[in-house]
Amino acid sequence: MTVWICATCGVEHPDTENPPSTTCAICADERQYVPETGQSWTTPNELATDGHELLHEQLEPCLHRLGREPSFGIPHWTHLVRTPEGNLLWDPPNHIDQPLVDRVTELGGVSVVVASHPHMYCSQVSWSHRFGDVPVLVHSADREWVRREDPVIREWEATERILPGVTLVEVGGHFPGSAVAHVADGAEGSGLLLTGDTIAGVAARGWVTFMRSYPNRIPLSPGLVERVVRRLEPYEFDHLRGLAGDAVLGGAKEAVRRSARRHVAWTGGEYDHLG
Repeated sequence: MTVWICATCGVEHPDTENPPSTTCAICADERQYVPETGQSWTTPNELATDGHELLHEQLEPCLHRLGREPSFGIPHWTHLVRTPEGNLLWDPPNHIDQPLVDRVTELGGVSVVVASHPHMYCSQVSWSHRFGDVPVLVHSADREWVRREDPVIREWEATERILPGVTLVEVGGHFPGSAVAHVADGAEGSGLLLTGDTIAGVAARGWVTFMRSYPNRIPLSPGLVERVVRRLEPYEFDHLRGLAGDAVLGGAKEAVRRSARRHVAWTGGEYDHLG
């Protein structure tokens, strides 16, 4: 039996003898896409032996990021948050191979696996199995998007403290269960926010954006953006790091507030007279 991985989004599907006969449901959704060439599948073994390079960088004393070159699926960085009581694997890799496993092991292994949203489920179950069947936390509102079911999956909602100083916060928006991870000790004690696609950095320094779909350019509504910001109010964070390597390093919380005001004004029609 083989675990099949969608070649477009990089999310693992059930282990079966033959690849799925249907289109990947995650890619068929309006937030993602099926390429003009059609649905295609790959396997963990193919990805492990395709000649890619392991990328690893320590960003802060408690934070590392991991990736691959060339990229695969939805290109993203995986963040590993280290704490005295275990490590969080945030937005897990869409592949698994021995050099990557060895590097994560050197950094203390994995205690819990969490994806910010369904596009980042990636190889979450495979990573759990490799590190002793550690919990894979999936927001209850997004459980329908899980492609590979397994007993290691555990649902959560609202907020959950998963490790010392590390709290999951349901912000919604991109998906109903879209989450961020707040790391209280990050940014030298000023607080760090790890985000997925609900909040993402942009080309202009010190700004972020809020989208339902990035590849299809669908923005979130004013009401959803305001709700995202409200749910972050209890948490202090000076740094923000996204899955694509985007970051706001300094004044991140105010950058989110300021960006939200601009987004709401433009999508809400305040500046329609300029069009």
